[in-house]
Amino acid sequence: MANRSYGDHHVTARDSLRLHLREYGERTAPGLPVVCLPGLARTAADFDALAAALAGDSQQPRRVLALDYRGRGLSDHDPNPDNYSIPVELDDVLSVLVARAVGSAVFVGTSRGGLILMALAALRPGAIAGAVLNDIGPVIEPQGLMRIKGYVGKLPAPRDFAEGAEILRRLFAAQFPKLGDADWLAAARRTWREDHGRLLLTYDPKLARALAAIDPDHPLPSMWAQFNALAQTPLMVIRGANSDLLSAATVEAMRARRKATTVIEIPDQGHAPLLAEADTIARIVAFVAECAAGATVTMDGG
Repeated sequence: MANRSYGDHHVTARDSLRLHLREYGERTAPGLPVVCLPGLARTAADFDALAAALAGDSQQPRRVLALDYRGRGLSDHDPNPDNYSIPVELDDVLSVLVARAVGSAVFVGTSRGGLILMALAALRPGAIAGAVLNDIGPVIEPQGLMRIKGYVGKLPAPRDFAEGAEILRRLFAAQFPKLGDADWLAAARRTWREDHGRLLLTYDPKLARALAAIDPDHPLPSMWAQFNALAQTPLMVIRGANSDLLSAATVEAMRARRKATTVIEIPDQGHAPLLAEADTIARIVAFVAECAAGATVTMDGG
């Protein structure tokens, strides 16, 4: 990709595992930086359109970091799959922030990334100048989790990306009915990678271990305490109208606790919204600018 808008960087985790991230824009960019945290089996590539827009913003270009968690993308796989856990991944995020000299930032967390973001708020609220929770909240719907458990680490190996696109279309077309052939092909290229003539998943299939204990009779505990740690943080919540992981009722409960929350519902998308449409990107860019203005006022003593 000769015209790509990012650089590849690696950071060593506390246990010596090698973590990969994409960094967009200049490290010395004056704007408040943005850190993008992907979903459970997703990679930094999911944020390419949003990150490029933020880094190339004519009004205020920003430095944007998009992470690959351990076992995903270009990060090392963990020899112990039990480390594919939110506490370990949160520690990895902290290692990246220190290594790349990121102080306060706006965080965009999709699904798993939003859970890590809420955990970060409880541990280190000063690091978060603004938060975007993409199709995730303190309560996770069990039917959505069971659907995800049904395919993570279990997708068939396609012969080529076109076949991969058809696999994804069969799985997700009900939630994303407006995606076209080019969209599904792009999704396939984010889900598999070429390796010596074969297509392999862009994540460690052993990641399925993280979901092994989940069943409908034992829902995950809520994260309201962690969500409440965002009480003083500018917050945007994005929900896919077809989502089976974040319910409209949970969004309303979040808004009841945080009256100033900005809520966006993306039509014709499920879990998780792609954050790739011009209107969605423009609203996130504007939200980040508002967070930056608020951070400047705070630092100036206003």
